[in-house]
Amino acid sequence: MNFQFETCRRIVFEAGASAQLPTLCRELKLSHLMLVTDPGLQSTGIVERVEQLLLKAGLTVTLYGDVLADPPEAVVLAAADNARAAGVDGVIGLGGGSSMDVAKLIAALVPSQQPLAEMYGIGNILGGRLPLIQVPTTAGTGSEVTPIAIVTTGETTKMGVVSPQLLPDIALLDPELTRGLPPAVTAATGIDAMVHAIEAYTSKLKKNPYSDMLARQALTLMAANLQTAIDQGDNLKARSNMLLGACLAGQAFANAPVAAVHALAYPLGGHYHIPHGLSNSLVLPSVLKFNAPKAAHLYAELLPCLQPDVHILSPAKACDQFIAAMAQLVARAPLPQTLKQANVAEADLPMLAKDAMLQQRLLVNNPREVSEADALAIYQAAY
Repeated sequence: MNFQFETCRRIVFEAGASAQLPTLCRELKLSHLMLVTDPGLQSTGIVERVEQLLLKAGLTVTLYGDVLADPPEAVVLAAADNARAAGVDGVIGLGGGSSMDVAKLIAALVPSQQPLAEMYGIGNILGGRLPLIQVPTTAGTGSEVTPIAIVTTGETTKMGVVSPQLLPDIALLDPELTRGLPPAVTAATGIDAMVHAIEAYTSKLKKNPYSDMLARQALTLMAANLQTAIDQGDNLKARSNMLLGACLAGQAFANAPVAAVHALAYPLGGHYHIPHGLSNSLVLPSVLKFNAPKAAHLYAELLPCLQPDVHILSPAKACDQFIAAMAQLVARAPLPQTLKQANVAEADLPMLAKDAMLQQRLLVNNPREVSEADALAIYQAAY
C-alpha cells in the first residue's frame, strides 16, 4: 500500500489553551498579527478577550472582522490587502471554517505576487506563507488541520485552494471557546465533522491506515458526545470530545478526501445559502443509502463507533444498522430534516444535480460513481 500523510506541525489541545497564544506567537517570532474573525464571534466577546490578551503581551494586532460565511473572493482579497498595508508578519484565524479559510489565504497571499485566481485547484500555490495559527471556535470543519480553503467565486459557485502551504504552524484547540455555541450550530457542525470521518473512511482513491485510524476515533468521540453537547452546551467534557473529534476528522479527510455528501451539499450552499454543516446533514442519509451497494463492508466496520456494544452482524445487516443509526442521529438534531423544510424549491432539484456534477474533485472519491441522474435521485430522496 502506497500513501502519503500530511498534517500541521503542532497541535495544542487544552481547556484554556488560548491563554498560551502570546507565548506561541513569540515562539514563531511574531510581533504584528492579523486576527481574522467574523462579526458573529465578535458579538460574543471572545474576539475582544483574545485581542486584549495579545495586546497586553506587547504584540501589535490588526483586526479583520468582516469574514462572511462561505467567504466571497472579494472578502479574501480585501483582507489580504489590509494585511499587506498593515505590514503584518503573522496571521491568527479565530472562528469557524470560514474565518480559518480566509486566514490561510491571507497568509499565502501577503508575501506572494501570485494572484488568488492562479491558486485555485490542487497544489497550485507557488510560494511560502506567513506564520499561521488556527484557533477553532466550532467543533465541525476541522479547517485548523486541513490544507484546504473554500472560496465563493461567483453568485452560486465555489472553488477550493488545496495546497500543503495552507497547513498551519500551530492548531490551538481550546474547548472553552466552544461553550457558547447554540444547539443548532452545535448539531450542524458536529454532523459536518462526522461526515468528514465517514467520507474519509470510505474515500475511494486515497484511503489509508492513518486516516482510517483517525476517522474511527473521531466518529467514536462525536457519536458519544454530540447529543450531550447539543443538550448541555456548558458540558466541558462533551465540548472537549467534540472539538478533538472534529480535529481528528479534519486530519483524516485532509489526506483521504471527502466525496458525494460534500459534492451535493455545495450547490445547496451556493444557491440557497444553507450553512455547510446543515447542507451535509440534509443529504447524508440519502447518500449513505445510495453508496451502500459499494460501501456496505466499510459502513459495517464503522458501526461499532456508533454502537460500541453491538453484537456481531453480517456486513449487510451492520451496514443497514449503521445507516439507520446515522439517520436517527440526524433526526434528533434541532435542524430541518428535509430539503423542503429548508425551503429548497422542488423545481430546482435538476439544477442542483447539474451543479453537483461540477464537483468532480470530490465525486471521484466516492465509493460509488455518481451520475447526474443519481444526484437528482438523491436530492429527490432528501426532499
